[in-house]
Amino acid sequence: MNPLLPLRDAWFFFTRHLTTLVPLCLPWIFLESLLQQQIDEAVGPQQMGAWSLVAGLLFYPLYTAALILFMDARGRDERPRVGQLWSAALRLWPAFALLAALTSLLIVLGLSLLILPGIFVMVKLSFAEFCLVLRGRSPLQALRESFEFTRGRFFLILACSLVILLPVWSLEAWLADSAGDAVVLRVALHTLSGFFQLLLTIVAFRIYSLGPAPRNGM
Repeated sequence: MNPLLPLRDAWFFFTRHLTTLVPLCLPWIFLESLLQQQIDEAVGPQQMGAWSLVAGLLFYPLYTAALILFMDARGRDERPRVGQLWSAALRLWPAFALLAALTSLLIVLGLSLLILPGIFVMVKLSFAEFCLVLRGRSPLQALRESFEFTRGRFFLILACSLVILLPVWSLEAWLADSAGDAVVLRVALHTLSGFFQLLLTIVAFRIYSLGPAPRNGM
């Protein structure tokens, strides 16, 4: 499949439902960015890594699970309220946080070996969140199923991920240098970056919803 197709669909969904995505996800992303900024000031950049992961585990499962539930509901032409999605996401938080921790650990382990193993793991685990939220799988089952379900779609997922992440990361790095020590601006930029990275979940969900891929290849 041409990567432009799921990217186009993801952008269309993102822009069409922007008025829902902002109240659904942006408050949690802002709180995550604010907490990470406070951690950075408290412990310093050298010890930021582990504490930043903890901050992410608090909020990332909430807004990502809510987003997945919203996309699934819209696929069935349902219009759940933001409060309903938050409530459902909160119930999923313990399992989702464990899944996010395991995923982060595996990706970091892969990156510590070489860059390519980390990228491989990141792509192969890109469906794990959908397996947990939509199929009711345990974190370990979700990891195993993601490895299976991404078979035959590795390069499609990789291409779509790079198209989204590289510009966002580049812009974030440039703006972070421009922001300097302006705390409010740094929090705002990190929040906007996190919000636009929702496109990564949306495009992965679009590929996931296409159903089983050919079983040959990665």
